[in-house]
Order: sequence, then structure tokens, then C-alpha cells
Amino acid sequence: MISDQENKIIDHIGMAVRSLEDARKLFAEGLGIPPSGTEEVPTQKVRVEFYQIGGTRIECLEPTTDDSPIASFLQKKGEGIHHIAIQVSDVTKALEQAKAHGIQAIDSEPRPGAEGTMIAFLHPKSTLGVLIELVEHPT
Repeated sequence: MISDQENKIIDHIGMAVRSLEDARKLFAEGLGIPPSGTEEVPTQKVRVEFYQIGGTRIECLEPTTDDSPIASFLQKKGEGIHHIAIQVSDVTKALEQAKAHGIQAIDSEPRPGAEGTMIAFLHPKSTLGVLIELVEHPT
């Protein structure tokens, strides 16, 4: 749950990118940070690539279709920070708690994310203008 403070960490920061190849040029070549994994998430219509920087990960998100939420974000805002992901121990309970406190959810129920996670997004209109992703890793 969200209120279980000792289990909360920033899981990752999501960045919308037009090209994972360009992201790799920045992080791997330009900054010397190799990718720690790449995968396609068909339910999200994205390909993702992770970069581990100390205790934090950057998740670069490249749209795989023109109707992907990331493609829409790129059209409206361009490349840049898309969301902040908070790791929770139980995404269903965290989502219920958020909704019970008047926070508008984008997802009514958790859905599959990258790396076998379950995720749910909270709407920026309810979260001080920042898209927040709740992430539960498999045990």
C-alpha cells in the first residue's frame, strides 16, 4: 500500500523518446551507461529500454504504433520526462487507497507492465501535474 512508507522507492523515471537508438547514443555512448534491458510491451504499445544510474533507473519509452499513448505524448509535448514510477508492495491496494482519497486513476485495475510487473497510472490532474505510475514487481 502507498501508506507503507518503508517499502516505497522511486522504481524508475519514464522518458518518452522518439527512438531508443537515439536514447542509447545519449546514455550508453555519451554518458557511458549501458542499457540493462530492452523489451516490447504490446499492451502499452511501446518498446522500453532501462538504464541503471545508481539506485535509480531511467525507462526510455519508444512508441510502436501511431496510436500509442507515448506517440500522443510525443506529438503534444515532445521528448522528455513522461512519468515517475513508485514501487508498491500491492498495486491493487495502492490503487484502491489512492481512489479512496480522491485521486483520479487512469487505470481502473492493474495491468501488465515491463519486466513482469503489474502497474496502474494515476492521472496528473490529481497528482500535482505529474503522471504517477504505481509498480508492483513479481515476488
